[in-house]
Amino acid sequence: MKKFDLLWSSILACVFVGLCYCHEETGLSEDFYQTSCPQVGDIVKEQVHGLYEKHGNTAVSWLRLIFHDCMVESCDASILLDTHANILSEKGSDRNFGMRNFKYMENIKDVVEKECPGVVSCADIIVLAAREGILMLGGPPIAVKTGRRDSRESSAAVVEKYIPLHNDSLDIVLSRFESIGIDAEGTVALLGAHTVGRTHCVNLVGRLYPTVDPLMDSAYSVYLKKRCPTSNPDPKEVLYARNDQETPMLFDNFYYTNLIAKKGLLLIDQELLSDNRTSEYVSQMAQDNQYFFSQFEKAFITMSENNPLTGSLGEIRRNCQFSNPA
Repeated sequence: MKKFDLLWSSILACVFVGLCYCHEETGLSEDFYQTSCPQVGDIVKEQVHGLYEKHGNTAVSWLRLIFHDCMVESCDASILLDTHANILSEKGSDRNFGMRNFKYMENIKDVVEKECPGVVSCADIIVLAAREGILMLGGPPIAVKTGRRDSRESSAAVVEKYIPLHNDSLDIVLSRFESIGIDAEGTVALLGAHTVGRTHCVNLVGRLYPTVDPLMDSAYSVYLKKRCPTSNPDPKEVLYARNDQETPMLFDNFYYTNLIAKKGLLLIDQELLSDNRTSEYVSQMAQDNQYFFSQFEKAFITMSENNPLTGSLGEIRRNCQFSNPA
């Protein structure tokens, strides 16, 4: 039998028994740095823990950072680039309002560069830092892949196309996640990351003034008005509310318990409970923390592997804020 016929027969047999499926190879692997920088995972872990002990909320920053990087075209660290040549970078987009701790990412990169100069991308450091931050806050261990390369460009103009707003419709949010391979169940799980951290009043007051959103628990609205006493808060002031009053720095399924109690912080959070495409998953995740963890891990991996630059594409930046000199 010819090689082609043999190959085709094997493919048909694979499909017949339900073991074969089509997918694109990402060029990533769990042991990408096994020979070039085998200690990178330990370095990032040590730095994430050290920064958290010094600055408190940095673990949450890494979690938000990976979302804002990977949802915009590619997981390529474009979010870290500074404005250059009069082109406003992604950092300057209103949809990245409140993003912080970029300077600490540079701290991690500096330590990695000393051990393995010119080897590990900023894009991979974002993913590794997010994994460690989740685990440190009590979340699930996630076996992430590495091998990403860094983008040379960043533009605020593209962010609006990819990053959903807190008051966008659920249709928009589900569609955006679906475009990178994450279904409704995975979307509900990823939004569960709102179980940790805090939200600036700028993003909350629309549910409080001039009237309280009827989807919100009345006692909860009283608490939020104390945290956000004006309908027009100054974005430069530190006015915020904890995402979860009970366990604000613990990665758990209280987010879903809060939704059922009408204590969702953002409009998109609370809408998960009122839509039949997502409400069942909210109930299941509120009842079963391990189910939440398993779905979160699955969706996180999909997001972290969104359209990476690999091989000869992009570059390995020496400094995460700037593209390498030509």
